Amino acid sequence: MLFSAGIFAVLGLFVTALAALIVGDALHTNRSAVDEALHTPEIRAALWLTLWTTTLAALISLALAVPIGYALSRYRFPGRLLVDTMVDLPIVFPPLVMGVSLLVLCRSPIGLWLESVGIEFIYQRSGIVLAQVFVAASFGIRTIKATFDDIDRREEDVAQTLGCTRGQAFWQVALPNAREGIVAGAILAWARAFGMFGPLMVFVGAVRMRTEVLSTTVYLETSVGHIELALAVALFMIVVATGALILIRLFGGRTGL
Repeated sequence: MLFSAGIFAVLGLFVTALAALIVGDALHTNRSAVDEALHTPEIRAALWLTLWTTTLAALISLALAVPIGYALSRYRFPGRLLVDTMVDLPIVFPPLVMGVSLLVLCRSPIGLWLESVGIEFIYQRSGIVLAQVFVAASFGIRTIKATFDDIDRREEDVAQTLGCTRGQAFWQVALPNAREGIVAGAILAWARAFGMFGPLMVFVGAVRMRTEVLSTTVYLETSVGHIELALAVALFMIVVATGALILIRLFGGRTGL
C-alpha cells in the first residue's frame, strides 16, 4: 500500500506540474488575443504554411520510414548496428546542430550543384520541408520498426512457401499487419514536424509571410512583447499536439505507444 501510494504520488506530482503549465498559459491569455491570432494575416499565413509543410514532410517521412523500418527489422547485414544508430541521431541531435548541419550540407558540392539547377533550400519554404523530414523521419522509422519487430515473421515465411516472393509477402502480409503502427508512425512524424523550431530558425529563418511557421510565430511575438498573442498560438499548438498523441494511442496498436 505504501509503495503504491509513493508511485502514484510521483505520477500525480508530474502530471499536476504539466497541467499547471498549460493552465497558466490559458489564464495568461484572453479572448481578444485568440481572436487576433485567428485574424492576423501573418499568423494565418504561418498556420497554413505550417499545415502544408508538415503534412508533406510527414508523407515523405512515411515513404522513407516504411522500407527503412522493415529493412532494420527483417534483415541482418554488415554495419546494421551503425546504421540503426545513425537512424536515431536526429532524435538526439541538439536542434541548433541540425540547423547548422543542414546549412553546411547546402554549401557542400552537392548543395551547390542543386542550387545551380534551381533547387534551393536555405531561407526557402522547401528548406522547411527538408528540415522537418530530417528530424521527423527518425521518429516514424523507430515506431514502424518496432511494429514490424512485433509481427511474427513466420507468417511471411509461410506466404513464401506458398509461392509468394519476398516482395509479395511484404505487400500482402507484413504491410497489412503493420497498418496500425504505420498510422501511428505517420502521426508521430507529423506531430514532431509540427512543433519544430530550432533547425528552422537557423536554416530558413522566420521571415513573415514567407518562412514563418507557428513555432517561430511564438518566438517572434514573444520577442516584441506580445505575450498574450504568443500564448494564444502556443495553446493552439498544445491542443494539436495533444490530439496527435491521443490518435497515436488509439492507432498505436501493437507498437505500445
